Amino acid sequence: MHTLHGNFTNQTNFFGGNNIFDLVQEYGSPLYIYNEEILRTRCKEIKNLVTYENFIPHYSVKANTNIHLLKIIREEGLHADVMSPGEIYLALKSGFQPEELFFIPNNVTSEDMRYAIDHGILMSLDSLSQLELYGTLNPGGKVAIRFNPGIGAGHHEKVVTAGKKTKFGVNPEDIQTVKDLLKEYDLTLVGINQHIGSLFMDYDPYIQSTTSILEIANHFKDLEFIDLGGGFGIPYHKQDGEARLNMSALGQKLDAVLHNFAETYGKKIQFQIEPGRYIPCECGLIAGSVTSLKENGGVHYLGTDVGFNVLQRPIMYDSYHDLELYSTHTTSQSTLQPFTVVGNICESGDILAKDRLLPTPLVGDLIGVLDAGAYGFSMSSSYNQRPRTAEILITENSTVRLIRKRETLEDLLRPMLI
Repeated sequence: MHTLHGNFTNQTNFFGGNNIFDLVQEYGSPLYIYNEEILRTRCKEIKNLVTYENFIPHYSVKANTNIHLLKIIREEGLHADVMSPGEIYLALKSGFQPEELFFIPNNVTSEDMRYAIDHGILMSLDSLSQLELYGTLNPGGKVAIRFNPGIGAGHHEKVVTAGKKTKFGVNPEDIQTVKDLLKEYDLTLVGINQHIGSLFMDYDPYIQSTTSILEIANHFKDLEFIDLGGGFGIPYHKQDGEARLNMSALGQKLDAVLHNFAETYGKKIQFQIEPGRYIPCECGLIAGSVTSLKENGGVHYLGTDVGFNVLQRPIMYDSYHDLELYSTHTTSQSTLQPFTVVGNICESGDILAKDRLLPTPLVGDLIGVLDAGAYGFSMSSSYNQRPRTAEILITENSTVRLIRKRETLEDLLRPMLI
């Protein structure tokens, strides 16, 4: 195997000495591939982010829901935040205990709330009406409130989840109404939380947002925890030398905030964070096949079988993913030209990358889409009735485990009760 473009997988021994062509031959194309060592490394980084002892990092189950990865993450000592009964179900099946889960829904039904209540899982509400609904369902219960700190951040307007013009969070001016509802339904407020957005590479807005949520916390005595949210970014532009989020500097600044607040609040209150994609993103890669090459109107197209049914992020968020190319042939890397890399879905928006400088591959070569471990498979679908891919795990000892079988054409019919 020859790597025509990119070196991330070589540098990290991503495939554990396995040949990517052999993996695709055995498990099919496209194929989600995960690296256990990278996943565990990211978990450890987050777990050891600060010296503050009463500190709990959460894994956001929505980022990647494969139960085998969830088991690894729990082994590393993380708790989890969940957004739906389905995520609660998967988390419990993977070994998380109810007290290790935090249900942070948005605009959910009474049935969703009842599911969490019946399973003994703490819930955060992010509107006054949802708090009132919860009070009618579980009077006398414990609850958390998600507040809008007034500061948002993220890589795309669709993932900025705080500040003005967002659907998330109770505004600080409604604190008295929150207190009135808590009293009306005899609810105990045990925690407050925030989330400013996803994929920030500058940690200053995150540190700044803690000021707002901690000011809100001072309006409530005897809180058990404060969840500062997360959305930690990863360098999607590795091949251009993009720097990583400075976790050491972030940890030092955050550590000072936690210790100082605990001292003024009068107890070692628990702090939680939700680093989101940072944990699983870089451990995942999509291997796909080069299926065609063509020129149209001066644009050179590189066709693949990685459509937006396999990876939605580029079409939904205009997201960037580094690409690697692999070949069984020796091909010169000296000549690069701009390619628009496209998938096989019958829509013109099915584009993985525009004007990407790449060597010219051959049909039958493979493409690697990097940093696909978060919001990759979990957002995939069988659109155009293409069965979803298999998922495999390269373990720490370099063995290959099938952790989700490839769907079949027959699987498309199973839910239709024919």
